[in-house]
Amino acid sequence: MESPVEPSSKAHVSPNIKWKVDQRGRISCPPKNVGGCGSDFLELKRMFLENWVSTMKHKAEVIAARHTPLTDNGIFTQCCTCFNSVGEIHSSNKQLLKASCREDSNDNHLYCLPAKDIQHSDFTHFQKHWIDGEPVIVHNVLEFTSGLSWEPMVMSRALHEKTNSKVFNQKNKLIKGSSHLEVTVVDCLSCCEMEISIRKFFKGYSDGLAHNDLWPRMLKLKDWPPSNSFEERLPRHGGEFISALPFQEYTNPKFGFLNLAVKLPEKSLKPDLGPKTYIAYGIAEELGRGDSVTKLHCDVSDSVYILMHTTEVTLTPEQLQCIEQMKEDQGDEEVLKECLMSSEEICRSRPVEICPGSKLQANQIAEGGALWDIFRRRDVAKLKKYLRKHSREFRDIYSSPVEKVVHPIHDQTFYLTSEHKRNLKEEFGIEPWTFVQKLGDAVLIPAGCPYQIRNLKSCLQVAVDFVSPENVNECINLALEFRDLPHDHFAKEDKLEVKKLVLHTISQAVRELEQLKK
Repeated sequence: MESPVEPSSKAHVSPNIKWKVDQRGRISCPPKNVGGCGSDFLELKRMFLENWVSTMKHKAEVIAARHTPLTDNGIFTQCCTCFNSVGEIHSSNKQLLKASCREDSNDNHLYCLPAKDIQHSDFTHFQKHWIDGEPVIVHNVLEFTSGLSWEPMVMSRALHEKTNSKVFNQKNKLIKGSSHLEVTVVDCLSCCEMEISIRKFFKGYSDGLAHNDLWPRMLKLKDWPPSNSFEERLPRHGGEFISALPFQEYTNPKFGFLNLAVKLPEKSLKPDLGPKTYIAYGIAEELGRGDSVTKLHCDVSDSVYILMHTTEVTLTPEQLQCIEQMKEDQGDEEVLKECLMSSEEICRSRPVEICPGSKLQANQIAEGGALWDIFRRRDVAKLKKYLRKHSREFRDIYSSPVEKVVHPIHDQTFYLTSEHKRNLKEEFGIEPWTFVQKLGDAVLIPAGCPYQIRNLKSCLQVAVDFVSPENVNECINLALEFRDLPHDHFAKEDKLEVKKLVLHTISQAVRELEQLKK
């Protein structure tokens, strides 16, 4: 999930430091300018009991020697049913969604199925796509839920009632009366945070807001209520979201058998994996400045997003006139013409292009809530090269050019518009999977796949992270990437501690297998 903290513009490069032991066998803490205190001594502490890891490793090796690895039985080596006998895509397969047009590639289609079919479909089919690092889309996951309203104002009232007229802001300060609660949101035009009353924000979610010059104002509210108390403060909503999660063996944050994040001991400090809410404004037209977007980034774990609520905002005549004038000033008459159309007219005149000859249909945009772009892991190196090469073409805080790039993806400062995606394919031959997420769609993203989102309507997404066995190595590699970031980079901290998750997962598996033997 996207970090709730905005990227820092600062970058710090630590000098090479040699650890030296003094005559008494102590190591001094590094100076403050590289993250230490400069006055104390480092103390080595043990997280586990002595010899715990080596003993567990020996037990695991003994057990493994007695059993045949799962991959040897052919489950994952069999041809996927999405392909015919000669390895070609079944074009008539309704569980495939064409999301890209890469040449000489067999992964242009994404596995996409209705929630009702999960109960009957072969579970290993999902795993075959998942182990290849492909996103998966599940439609209509809300079909089997209680039908609870996810309209933001309804959620606000439910939170108000739950806390007996007392609510907390994002800094956990007690405030009486939900109508006076102020929350911190991000203005997508300036990329800066601002304070706004929750009532005004939610009114803008439904009716729209504008800047002083009438340009559509796009605001984003992240992690409300805070994920560490989401299920406590909104138990019915939290319960409904959990029940809607597809492939619960992986995604359930408490009981997912194949979710390594649930394997930690009861008293162990747990990583904050959600659920997290993302409430943001949005309109169908890509404005090019101030769009409601989740910028390009890459999660350290797997994640799943469910679109729980959408509403379409109609621009006022005054806003349309403002857009007309600004677009005329920019000399872009074609874009101007589209800005003055309704969402449906926009879709008919210029559908979102996936690749030549393949465009999203008008009804896909009209019914959709969010436009997704997800990149393959193998394309990350080329994607980073493109972003570094063209970084000055992108806009950052207050629409100023991006001044410094520490890490093109982990900085979370870039959003590739349609034009940039076309240039990316022309220069480097790569393109993302592109698709529209509709209300009730769940999107599962494997760790290591960079992605970005643009809201086509005002949207309420709820997301949760998980750690699947298939992607553990990718999680470890990403953790090492984050570790190499400058000390003051906002993404520096290893919040997942995936190696600890792996050790506890192995420990639990060893215990259970030993019990079976008995």
